[in-house]
Amino acid sequence: MIASESIVFIAYLVFMIAIGIWFFVKNRAGGEKGYFLGGRQMGPWVTALSAGASDMSAWVLMGMPTSIYALGLGQTWIPIGLAIGYTLSWIFEAPRLRRFSIVADDAITIPQYLTRRFRSKSKALQIVCAVIFLVAYTIYAASSVKACGTLFNTVIGLDEKLAMYLAALIIISYTFLGGFSAVCWTDFFQGLLMLGALLIAPIFAAGMLEAGAAGSLPEGYMDPFTSWQDIVSGLGWGIGYFGMPHIIIRFMSLRSQKELKKSAVIGVSWTVLIVLFATLVGVVGRMFLGYDEAIGGGELVFITMTRRIFPGVVSGILLSAVLAASMSTADSQLLAAASAFASDVYKPVFRRNKAGDKEMQWAGRAVVVIIALVALILASDPDAGTIMGLVSNAWGVFGAAFGPAIMLSLFWKRFNFAGAVAGIVAGAAVDILWLAFLSGTGVYEIVPGAAASLIAAVAVTLCTKAPDKDVEALFDKAVAYTEE
Repeated sequence: MIASESIVFIAYLVFMIAIGIWFFVKNRAGGEKGYFLGGRQMGPWVTALSAGASDMSAWVLMGMPTSIYALGLGQTWIPIGLAIGYTLSWIFEAPRLRRFSIVADDAITIPQYLTRRFRSKSKALQIVCAVIFLVAYTIYAASSVKACGTLFNTVIGLDEKLAMYLAALIIISYTFLGGFSAVCWTDFFQGLLMLGALLIAPIFAAGMLEAGAAGSLPEGYMDPFTSWQDIVSGLGWGIGYFGMPHIIIRFMSLRSQKELKKSAVIGVSWTVLIVLFATLVGVVGRMFLGYDEAIGGGELVFITMTRRIFPGVVSGILLSAVLAASMSTADSQLLAAASAFASDVYKPVFRRNKAGDKEMQWAGRAVVVIIALVALILASDPDAGTIMGLVSNAWGVFGAAFGPAIMLSLFWKRFNFAGAVAGIVAGAAVDILWLAFLSGTGVYEIVPGAAASLIAAVAVTLCTKAPDKDVEALFDKAVAYTEE
């Protein structure tokens, strides 16, 4: 069984590297826009599934099902919040963000968009954003690298740290070579694999349950109304989508506005199915496996259930979904952080806009390597925390800092540059401080963080000078923008 699973893993990893090499050769002359945004040429299927796959990292196969496995349906407010938030982001944010980013001098990163949206010459916002990107994405990427280490260690007995090094090397390779196009296409295939694995595993496990298995569940396990903190915190996860750079940048990359509705239907459908079946993995896994401290502590319910049900080749294919989930998120995070640093700090601050396309690509690639190495060091630390914990920390910072500012920039004509900076700083600061000092309240830090960001952004905007006429004209042009 181990030999079969190992062969499948190796074949899968070779396929990922091949995609990176293909796009490296194909897009060698694509320039900065090609490397960081795929030239805005992504189709609806690739856009939708890559957005979803870049969102649903290994925590959707390991962290979230295990949380439900251990604690019960009180944890289902997280998938409910995610499904609602993702749907609303496609409906309200995606159409405007694509139009606004084009009108704002064809911005290719979120910090760049926010700066150009206000016609500002100040680099303050770009630098603040880039710093938050580098810190949060390093933590986020560490969760994906950690998941790969856990998978290889559990399945084939490979040393966990060695497995992390291997996973980091693979992710760096195809992201380094192929840029945004490689990341989107690998995420597309990985999204299909993740969905297939989550559909198959709980259905087969449910079919093998003995009569009366549900009676083994502890009292209160099936009650979703456990506490108001669980409900508020779970629904709060949905806020993250409005400010998650590696996800919403897919909205900007879509080939045309006409294809956005189709992409939205595909993306929302995929996400709803993913979170639904991830929940089923947790519940069915509890009945199928019983409660085991090792499974709960190692976030192994999906891995253990799959290996007990299927023969080696099949389990190898299904468990490759954990690799898919880990890599599809890590590559997107690395590229988003690299593009933010290269386009928003390196080029305007260090090179004073004198860097050419090739230099920008290599600057971005250097950042990919650096962040991956730091994430690897963090993931290797035994005190770094669980996969779910690392993801929730990074998710909270992004959602609290960027969500309110981006949405206000798309829907409020009076919103100004000072308000955007204040909202981003306040959101990130309150989120981090709440995590450090008030996490004992049981309320997820993204909720107070996003509230503080919104209040600060609105208050500072109203207390400072209204935008100039050319900024208001940009807003009107973006709202009315149509493609030929």
